[in-house]
Amino acid sequence: MSAEMDRAYANGDFIPGAADFPPRWAEKAEIFRTALGARARLGLPYGDGARNWFDLFLPDGAGGAAARGLMVFIHGGYWMRFSPRDFSHLAAGALARGFACAMPAYTLAPGARIGEMTAEIGAAIAAAGAEVDGPIAVTGHSAGGHLSARMACAGAPLSPALAGRVQRAVPISPLADLRPLMDTTMNETLALDLPEALAESPALTPRRADCAVTVWVGGQERPSFLWQARSLSEAWDCDWHVAPGLHHFDVIDDLEAEDSALTEAVLGGL
Repeated sequence: MSAEMDRAYANGDFIPGAADFPPRWAEKAEIFRTALGARARLGLPYGDGARNWFDLFLPDGAGGAAARGLMVFIHGGYWMRFSPRDFSHLAAGALARGFACAMPAYTLAPGARIGEMTAEIGAAIAAAGAEVDGPIAVTGHSAGGHLSARMACAGAPLSPALAGRVQRAVPISPLADLRPLMDTTMNETLALDLPEALAESPALTPRRADCAVTVWVGGQERPSFLWQARSLSEAWDCDWHVAPGLHHFDVIDDLEAEDSALTEAVLGGL
């Protein structure tokens, strides 16, 4: 293991007040869910595993059939921590635009390998897509950025019909090339080997031609995350956007706003 590589991917060590962000997220998320009432459909199953569920948030006055489409947000945490319910409030911008929002849980390491998590997310999108008509945009942050990018890969675990509905992916601060993580302490939990790192790295996998992609990253993120984002945009010949002044923990905040540049990148034109 490399202390230098651990430092390269240690986000919180370089963000002032980093420890305050998770409890703040969780508090905002709970307030948001409570305020939605019956429009928050919680714990919908997509499989048999303990974390094979998703929360579905519906826009005002619209059931799944009346929504303009579906945004899927996949949480981060290096595939090892957090829950969708830490980030429920990030559905606010989508709901204000008339879109439903699904937030899936997935089995965390060491309970599953990353390839298994990819398959779970595909199953979650299928289940959410059965609840909501229309186009689907997939986004996610950090490890969730990786999983959202995997849904835009050729050979993603989506049926042809479902893949045709997944029209856009916006990976936020994604981990796009997993090979460097093999040299970090976290790999004691992730158990990445070279074959899996190659197979599960979006930057090393062709993009599906019918899925538009914009890669999003904060301008004040660690150089490793700027490199990861740029590597994916170059490999896929797609747009990337560096959000000025934002770091790894606040780069997702603009999903709360209906008219933010990030929400527009995810849902504009769908």
